[in-house]
Amino acid sequence: MDAQHFDVIVIGTGAGGGTLAHRLARTGKTILMLERGDYLPRERDNWDSGTVFVKGSYRAPEFWLDRHGNEFPPEVNYYVGGNTKFYGAALFRLRPQDFGELRHHGGISPAWPLRYEDFEPYYTQAEQLYLVHGEHGEDPTEGPASGPYPFPPVQHEPRIQELSDSLEKLGRHPFHLPIGVNLTQDAQGRATRGSVCIRCDRVDGFPCLVGAKSDAQVVCVDPALAHDNVRLLTNAYVERLDTDPAGRTVTAVVTRLGDGSVLHLHADIVVVSCGAVNSAALLLRSASDRHPRGLANSSDVVGRHYLRHNNLALMAVSREPNPTRFQKTLALNDWYLGADDWDYPLGGIQMLGKSDGEQIRANAPRWAGRVSPEMPFDVLAHHAVDFWLCGEDLPDPDNRVTLDADGRIRLTLDERNNIEGVTRLRHKLAGLLGELGMHPHKLLDHSIYLHKGMPIGATAHQAGTVRFGTDPHSSALDPNCRAHDVDNLYVVDTSFFPSIGAVNPSLTAIANALRVGDHLAERLH
Repeated sequence: MDAQHFDVIVIGTGAGGGTLAHRLARTGKTILMLERGDYLPRERDNWDSGTVFVKGSYRAPEFWLDRHGNEFPPEVNYYVGGNTKFYGAALFRLRPQDFGELRHHGGISPAWPLRYEDFEPYYTQAEQLYLVHGEHGEDPTEGPASGPYPFPPVQHEPRIQELSDSLEKLGRHPFHLPIGVNLTQDAQGRATRGSVCIRCDRVDGFPCLVGAKSDAQVVCVDPALAHDNVRLLTNAYVERLDTDPAGRTVTAVVTRLGDGSVLHLHADIVVVSCGAVNSAALLLRSASDRHPRGLANSSDVVGRHYLRHNNLALMAVSREPNPTRFQKTLALNDWYLGADDWDYPLGGIQMLGKSDGEQIRANAPRWAGRVSPEMPFDVLAHHAVDFWLCGEDLPDPDNRVTLDADGRIRLTLDERNNIEGVTRLRHKLAGLLGELGMHPHKLLDHSIYLHKGMPIGATAHQAGTVRFGTDPHSSALDPNCRAHDVDNLYVVDTSFFPSIGAVNPSLTAIANALRVGDHLAERLH
């Protein structure tokens, strides 16, 4: 394979790379996907809370450094399908306002070089491809859609339906969370015979044993490999990208295999999609005489403007039991762009996957004294209602990825970037609890979702490190996600985001990969 030349090499198989390869598979062009990990093993531990959350057994066996040089375990997974193997499959569109300049309490969220209207057709296609269940029109903050979701919303179970009804009575606008699952359901919302999804309580944060979650491997990589022109090489770590003497063309993708051997792979087009941190790290590792600050980095923005959302994972305690299994069906964006008592965006609220006793036991030392001591963990879990609050953090050039002298990744982060909005969002939710059938004002940190309270380790929503734009002096990529400095180099993961909004970034990465895929198909024609 070392001497073989491909039309396209795609580095990474997650929401960006996997989707792009799927888009290009039908062109007949020769495509090689490189994945630094392997296929995730299907085993009983896939659905074990202790293995997945407490031990973190599937996370990458590596540590990054914070600004002080302290090690931390990042929330990254190196498998075919990338981080989508573990995501909650919440597939939101950015709001139209997110593509323009937005003023926040902590500063400005910059405008994108493209508008919502440019992404809209690809959002619709992405929802079709990833089997998204939802109902356009329920959320008053969403933009117009050119087509319906391919499937009706996943119906609420009784306790979540009560929550939705109570929110409506309070004048709020709850809506069905758009989620990618291979589910068919009857009039009562039960999985019907023949449905791949069984409506279990393991969708959020767990890999799917039955292949029902719309992850990039199931939806894109495996179908792409059915084409003879597409190949996948696993356990393939890309060390660097080499260029021609002029520095304008990537000529070799230098790849170390699991057995220690090194390949120099060649392609007309090279696409980087390793995740925002690792994509930036790869470009920085690829520094040369022509690119002394890193490949495609004449602007000095590669690695800068790291984004990851201001997230809170919280648990309320319902007065009545909450026997819900598939809990991730409801969201609320009433304060996404502001509130009556606040002129700036707060963010969005959505349900998390359902807590179990093992997850609560792992969190218990942090707040055990605030919970009734006579209530066992399993009983508390039976009353738990779990929320995810998502606020926007803002691009800051000093929030950045760098490499130490030994090549280790260092992530410098101001953890208090624009946090006032999500703090107020928490107060909004806490103030409603009593009227939602829950113990008033009792919102407990569910920090197991955030690596036991380490915000820097919560890298699941990483973005922004190789931003796109029209000005080569302030961006690394052009609007087609091609490097300004290197003619055949593209980046299609969430690195390209100039801002991140306050919704899960996966659908935007998927839609963009489809958009760039169409551009590449035309270029290769």
